[in-house]
Amino acid sequence: MAAPKPDPESLDARRRRLRYRAFHRGTRELDLILGAYVDACVDQLELDRIRRLETLLEYPETNLQHWLISADPAPEHVDRELLEDIRTFQRERTRAMRKGKAI
Repeated sequence: MAAPKPDPESLDARRRRLRYRAFHRGTRELDLILGAYVDACVDQLELDRIRRLETLLEYPETNLQHWLISADPAPEHVDRELLEDIRTFQRERTRAMRKGKAI
């Protein structure tokens, strides 16, 4: 008897896809920023936050890079709160790495 196919819309499946997408953006810089953020929190994320991250990852690479690295202001329709959470995570991660601690 064949094993049942996993539900592609289950939280676990969506978390796995989110982790993959965050680590495979196209530029190494965003892979490191988004991948580390998602890796650190994905297992605790509820459906609403997963949806927000999925939506954010739909934006073009250049836009995400400007909003996260250059701190250019994102348009109002973009989830600015989530962008700021990612920036804050990256700042704290960078500080910890400089002090010899890993997040």
